[in-house]
Amino acid sequence: MTTPTVTEIRRNGNPVGQRVELARYTVPSGARVLHGQRVNGVVRVTDVPATGLGRSYLVERELERDGYAAVQALVADYLAQAERLGDIPMAVSPLGRYLDHLIDCEADSPSSAL
Repeated sequence: MTTPTVTEIRRNGNPVGQRVELARYTVPSGARVLHGQRVNGVVRVTDVPATGLGRSYLVERELERDGYAAVQALVADYLAQAERLGDIPMAVSPLGRYLDHLIDCEADSPSSAL
């Protein structure tokens, strides 16, 4: 009788866990998937195109310190941002968002009507 062997998946010498789909969302550029995966003992959340073709983004890593509730909160917030922005949150420049906010505030200001 032979003993079954357990094969550990490794990339670049690091142990890699199975990728888990956390959520899906759609923006004008197409459908996206948020994945969670443990790499070298660290949980990473990535945003990838549903088709597999296109730019992928690292959203967050080392969430295991805060537990699964932190992952759920991150996913909920990320999806809300995607809906509000109408774009991939990681692809939108925070500086650009801040400047847009300042322009909107200026336009809404009563002194701007003078």
